[in-house]
Amino acid sequence: MAVITAAMVGELRALTDAPMMECKKALTEADGDPVKAEELLRVKLGSKASKAASRVTAEGVVAAFVSGGVGALVEVNCETDFVTKNDEFLALANACAKLIAEKNPADVAALSALPLDGKTVEEQRAALIGRIGENMSIRRFQRFETTGKLASYLHGTRIGVMVDFDSADEQVGKDVAMHIAAMKPVALSSDNVPADLIAKERSVAELKAAESGKPAEIVTKMVEGSVQKYLKEVSLLNQTFVKNDKQTVEQMLKDTKSTVKAFTMYVVGEGIEKKQDDFAAEVAAQVAAAKQA
Repeated sequence: MAVITAAMVGELRALTDAPMMECKKALTEADGDPVKAEELLRVKLGSKASKAASRVTAEGVVAAFVSGGVGALVEVNCETDFVTKNDEFLALANACAKLIAEKNPADVAALSALPLDGKTVEEQRAALIGRIGENMSIRRFQRFETTGKLASYLHGTRIGVMVDFDSADEQVGKDVAMHIAAMKPVALSSDNVPADLIAKERSVAELKAAESGKPAEIVTKMVEGSVQKYLKEVSLLNQTFVKNDKQTVEQMLKDTKSTVKAFTMYVVGEGIEKKQDDFAAEVAAQVAAAKQA
C-alpha cells in the first residue's frame, strides 16, 4: 500500500478542485497513482475533476515564425519561470523557429546540428546553459508549408498556435488561432480525435453509467451519448465559436467561405511531469539529521 502524503493530496486537489478528503480517498484507492486517482474522481464527481489538461507542468516558451506559406512552431523548455524572461533564452527559441521553417530539419536532433551564429544549435544551447546555470532543452516542433495561408497566435509565451487555412479574409485565420488557444481542441474534426483519447473517455463514461443502476440498453445509450458529447467538445469544427456563441467554428468558416486544413497548438510543459517537493518532509528530514549529528 502506497503512503499518501499531504503533498500528493494537495497536487491532486490543485488539478481537480475536488475536496481534500475525496482526493485522499481516490489516491488510496489508486494506490498512489495520480493519473488513476484523477480518473476515479472524474467518475465520482464528474467533469469538474478534469482540469489537468489545462495545467502546465514545466517551464519554457513557445516561439513561432511565419514567412509566406512556410512557418514553424517550437517549444523550448527550461527549469524555472525566471529563465523564460531571459533575452538570450528567448532569442534561442525564436532562432530555432526560424531555422525550422527555413531548413526543414527532420527532428530535434537534426535541428540541434544546424549552424547558428558560427556554432551549432546544440553548442549554443550548451553555452547558454553554462551562462545561465539552468538546464534547457528543445522539446518539440511542427513545420508548415502550404499553398494557402498561415496564421499564428502566441498567448504570452506559454501557448502557441499555428493554423493552415484558406480565406479571402486574413482575420479569419487570426480568429481561429485565438479560438484554438482559448478552447484547446485536440483535433480538427471528431473523425480526427485520437483513438486513445476516445477510449479513455469511453472508459470513464462506462464507469459512470454503470453506477446509475439503469438497464443495460440505457447504459449503452448513456455511454454513447457521453462519447459523442466529448467528441463535439474537443473537435475544432464542432466547437462553439468564441466570438459568436450562436454558431460553430464550422458555420463561421462556411459563412466566410473559408477552410481550415490543419492546426497545431503547444502548451508549455503539457504532458511533462513536474517535480513536486514535499517541503514539510524535507524540513523534518533535516531536523532529524541534525538531532542524530
